[in-house]
Amino acid sequence: MRFAFSEEQEELREAARGFLADHSSPDRVRAAMETELGYEPEVWERLGQELGWPSVIVPEEYGGAGLGYVELVGLLELMGESLLCAPFFSSVCLAANALLVAGSEEQKREYLPGIAEGRTRATLAWSEASGRPGTAGVEATASADGADYVLSGAKRYVIDAHCADWLIVAAREPGSAGEDGIGLFRIDSDAPGVKIAPLVTLDQTRRQAEVALDEVRVGGDALLGEPGQGGAALSRTLDLATVALAAEQVGGAQRCLDLSVEYAKQRVQFKRPIGSFQAIKHKCANMLLRVESSRSAAYYAGWAASHGDPELPELASMAKAYCSDSYFQCAAEAIQIFGGVGFTWEYDPHLYFKRARASEDLLGNATHHRERLARRIL
Repeated sequence: MRFAFSEEQEELREAARGFLADHSSPDRVRAAMETELGYEPEVWERLGQELGWPSVIVPEEYGGAGLGYVELVGLLELMGESLLCAPFFSSVCLAANALLVAGSEEQKREYLPGIAEGRTRATLAWSEASGRPGTAGVEATASADGADYVLSGAKRYVIDAHCADWLIVAAREPGSAGEDGIGLFRIDSDAPGVKIAPLVTLDQTRRQAEVALDEVRVGGDALLGEPGQGGAALSRTLDLATVALAAEQVGGAQRCLDLSVEYAKQRVQFKRPIGSFQAIKHKCANMLLRVESSRSAAYYAGWAASHGDPELPELASMAKAYCSDSYFQCAAEAIQIFGGVGFTWEYDPHLYFKRARASEDLLGNATHHRERLARRIL
């Protein structure tokens, strides 16, 4: 394998850098955070209609670009670096992946083109109040009623549910446990019995919501895959999303390093730039080591996802555990280097610190993934 992008992939990334510099600058991010949606609709439309980013992992037969996870990882690294505010992660890394993994041919042809073109905003609702990651946290029920299903329960921490056109909801057969009895259901966000309430969260650059399901009735065609057999598909989808999140965390950590180095060159104390002090040099050197190590882990996991490697679950957990720790530590060190102004609104480190902290728990924290990795390799 090559831990380097091809010429075409680098061209894609270079174009992305230029677009994000203009449309996801710190000022634009702050402006988007204050809106009701949490992102700029015009930017999202351009991402889909002009740049085609949501189509990267969607096969050509479903209206996509037919590229792969390596390209997605390359884009997400840059999105994390610029804190892009958009329903990209939810629509592509969660909903589209769930359809690709578990959907029928008919469902893929019906729903994937809208995501690929940026016309459709979607998300995956699996996490609940317990906060337990993976299939163990699914407690909402799906009871068969003739040819229909009746869904009841509540989902929390659902990314971009407040603006989603539809959701894929994980629910289980009453009395089941673990991966057994889980089904994935596509439901419209405005369906009877569905209530979506935005949550107040630490990270304002990525909105989350609670989704209440009050005896929501859906037809049999809403089920992705076979009845009660969605546990493995959900685990696979979450592994793919975990790799994507790790790549995003790499970009955020890189930006923390860049901000720190730039500030250390400009800030003067005792008639010297603080970057000349050994303590600051050590901090920046340690950040660089973590960024490069995280990048290698995320790239390797992205390669595995692109090639269908059977070790994807282990590699996804390894990448998420290391990248979570690295991002948070780099963000914390950036604030230390900036000093008291690091937490002020006028400076950027606090935005990355909040994203790093929120991303730590998203899709399972480092402790969970280390334990998961240990169980799988023993």
